[in-house]
Amino acid sequence: MSLSYTVRESFSGFRRTKISSTLSIITVCVALLLLGLFAVISIHTERFIEQLRNQVEVEAFLVEPVSSITVDSLAQIITSFPEVDSVVYVSKSHAAEIFKKEFGEDILTILDFNPLPPSFKVYLKPPYKTAVRVEACVTRLRGVDGIEDVVYRKAMLEVIDQRMATVHNITLGLGVLVGLSAIILVSNTIRLAIYAKRKLIKTMELVGATRMFIRLPFLLEGIWQGIIGGGIAGGLLYLLVTYGVKFFSAELAGFVSMDSMFFVGVAAAGGLLGFVGSVISVIRFIRPRTG
Repeated sequence: MSLSYTVRESFSGFRRTKISSTLSIITVCVALLLLGLFAVISIHTERFIEQLRNQVEVEAFLVEPVSSITVDSLAQIITSFPEVDSVVYVSKSHAAEIFKKEFGEDILTILDFNPLPPSFKVYLKPPYKTAVRVEACVTRLRGVDGIEDVVYRKAMLEVIDQRMATVHNITLGLGVLVGLSAIILVSNTIRLAIYAKRKLIKTMELVGATRMFIRLPFLLEGIWQGIIGGGIAGGLLYLLVTYGVKFFSAELAGFVSMDSMFFVGVAAAGGLLGFVGSVISVIRFIRPRTG
């Protein structure tokens, strides 16, 4: 099989079906541009939510009075939990300092005594910072002797989990919809190219050309369409992410960033869409000879 012939024939389809080829490229471009935008939004939403998760603290209040031996013992027990990353002991005096820093008032001047209990700030490992897993950890902490109560921002975590699920579902649904649209249009374009060459294909079959020899130019044509559309989408996304966000705010420009391989991946995804679309057509419309 001549490689130069295969490549040349794959480009000849663009001349025969200019309108449909252009439409396929535009569809792939728009589809991947939408998918890319939602991917950027989804990735940065996850980053923002991870920052929110990191601000969620689990605080375990201790039964008073508390000795240094008890503190060390409880710290060992808590850090032995598989979901716990680290613990920080907050004494009564330290709790009073935190109160003064946050509220601008000295608790001792208000009440003449310090009612704030000693506690542990419990920091969890990243995989365990979901509402369900945090609640499971809190339940275990409440069962430890020497711990009086455990508090954390339960409502906030539940809202975070719900919003993340919504973002994932929207991104997945949109991805399936626009991806299928691009595949169908590329498939139809390749079908038109096959129809335009139907006489040539028939002649090639009569002289004994292999099925792969006939099919390969159409497969390459679909891949070219996808790569061109994906490349344009990747370039537009790069300009938008790199320069477009600067028109909104400096803070947003500093927060939004994507690795260069993301944009290369958009172009590669275009090639994949084009390949799948062309495979559907060549299998359907260039059948193996029988008899």
